[in-house]
Amino acid sequence: MVKIILKSKEDTERFGIKLGKLLKEGDIISLTGDLGAGKTTLTKSIGKGLDIKDYITSPTFTLINEYKGRVALYHFDIYRLEDMENLYDLGYEDYFYSDGVTIVEWGDKIKDLLPDYTINIHIDKGEGLEERIVTIDGQGERYDQIVKELNNN
Repeated sequence: MVKIILKSKEDTERFGIKLGKLLKEGDIISLTGDLGAGKTTLTKSIGKGLDIKDYITSPTFTLINEYKGRVALYHFDIYRLEDMENLYDLGYEDYFYSDGVTIVEWGDKIKDLLPDYTINIHIDKGEGLEERIVTIDGQGERYDQIVKELNNN
């Protein structure tokens, strides 16, 4: 487990871009944290690191948005998910096991459906309005590679 303190929105953006540059096809990120913690903000920055030019918004009412970049981004927001059947109807497995990067906001709501190699990122509000405490956890070779690269930079 790795804990990172981001002191400002600019730090958060730099972190997200750096992470986005490290991600590759098949990677899955589960984002958790309270409302307003910065899950969508981090996703936007990750998108920049994936060379996505489109404006990234939270798919709160549609469950998923798709973006094209260096690697496709599949952005789930399951905050309002009331029935797991909706995920099955979407064919969530086609996204999870695809040639893109999948980010799931509120991933803790479906943790039993996420693959073992999912990279879990939890965001807490820190001191002041902009500080965020990011905890990264996971298992497997990709998790180890990403943490090593983040630590090297």
